Amino acid sequence: MKRLLVLAVGLLVALSAVAVAGCGGDKKKPSAPPGDVDQPATMPVAVYYLKTTDKDMYLVREVHEVARTEDTIRAALEELIHGNPVTEGAARVLPPETRVRGVKVDNGLATVDFSREVLQANVGAVGEALGIQSVVNTLTEFPDIKRVAFQVEGGLDERAMDWWGHVGLHEQPFTRNLSTVWEPAIWVTSPRPGDKVESPLKVQGSARVFEGAVSLRLTGDDGQKLAETCTTAAAGAPERGDFTAELTFSAPMGGQGRLEVFWNSPRDGSELDKVQIPVKF
Repeated sequence: MKRLLVLAVGLLVALSAVAVAGCGGDKKKPSAPPGDVDQPATMPVAVYYLKTTDKDMYLVREVHEVARTEDTIRAALEELIHGNPVTEGAARVLPPETRVRGVKVDNGLATVDFSREVLQANVGAVGEALGIQSVVNTLTEFPDIKRVAFQVEGGLDERAMDWWGHVGLHEQPFTRNLSTVWEPAIWVTSPRPGDKVESPLKVQGSARVFEGAVSLRLTGDDGQKLAETCTTAAAGAPERGDFTAELTFSAPMGGQGRLEVFWNSPRDGSELDKVQIPVKF
């Protein structure tokens, strides 16, 4: 009797093992690596290109989506060299054969090392100054970078110091300068498109508008106005100035909305150079 009981228990255990092995649908699937859940495949970088008209030469700021990488600084420089400007009349200024050999950031100073091909640009004095500033402004979009210095093939010989033959690198390191960035008239650095916002909403950006007068409006997804205000940038056109403003509002339950930033024409009150940022509540 005892032997039969042992056999019965053994048989029951064996059947249970077979049943578990046969339930493939109940197997737990491998989880995604940490950080991969809902991770966008791209990321935004701000770059500055050169634009030439019949009368002027200046910089334009564009935000491009590039493949996501941990080396965001290099990604921004590569986009500056190889990206396609979308502003009509804008163009890349660094030779396309240029390679980024490395970027070192130390105590706010970014030292970027280019290959010797960077010296092959053929522009005038204004174009050279703007070309240098396009790199500096692109790099100083990163909060940890305040100054920028250039190297060529790991150092600076006489030819590299001469750069493109007009301005040269004698005054480096260089600092951020938006006075020659004429387009777009307004851009917003915070919030970013798709951000989840709450009251009070702090808005930051840059404007080159009449008397620096900037207007802001927040609407729900149905177009209903939730809040509006105005502020003054640090400088008015033709200069450019940063601006900051706050919008206090009662957020709808869930849903989406839109932040609008613009300036009003002194002639007819029309809303000009409007920037629209989609947000979530």
